[in-house]
Amino acid sequence: MIVNRWIVLTASTTIFVAGFALGSFRNSSDVAHAQGKHVYELRTYTAPEGKLGNLNSRFRDHTIRIFNKHGMKSVLYMTPQDAPNSQNTLIYVLEHPSREAAKKAWADFAADEEWKKVSAESQVDGRIVSKVESIFGYPTDYSPMK
Repeated sequence: MIVNRWIVLTASTTIFVAGFALGSFRNSSDVAHAQGKHVYELRTYTAPEGKLGNLNSRFRDHTIRIFNKHGMKSVLYMTPQDAPNSQNTLIYVLEHPSREAAKKAWADFAADEEWKKVSAESQVDGRIVSKVESIFGYPTDYSPMK
């Protein structure tokens, strides 16, 4: 039963990511940007064992507010329903005006003094993120979100 749930989760995530990837291959960044399309960033964080609660708290209490300060628009935050990912994974989507804007926003975020303090304080008992994956993409022409 757990294996079947894992397969469904993996297949769903793959389809979701493939939709982003296909959208970015169908449109060049210049064409998409000229059409006024935003770029979306799908990020997946893996937390060390027992640290997902700490990671969710940091996002809830600090990170999203600091993202907003740097123009990083939150679209979705979620945790998988099924183990083992339900125990250690945070997935979220950000909307950016462009890939260049995303790069600048992340640089500004990383340099933010409040973020540096929050990051250090949240990791006083050890790291709360062990792996980060990031995928950028454009919505396809048939996506309800454009």
